[in-house]
Amino acid sequence: MDIVEQIKGVAAGHETEIADGIEKIGDLVDEKTGGQYAAQVDQAQSFLKDQLGGAADTAQ
Repeated sequence: MDIVEQIKGVAAGHETEIADGIEKIGDLVDEKTGGQYAAQVDQAQSFLKDQLGGAADTAQ
């Protein structure tokens, strides 16, 4: 089993919590950088939430 499959197995059923964490980390980065990289942070958050699937959409 490769690492990607292991991560998917661990993440299964915890999509909402992971999406919340992604959001909190993005907010922290925005705060620490004064919003200088807000567009890139938002793009990264969207990408990661897309990787989680539809369940992450409920966490926004």
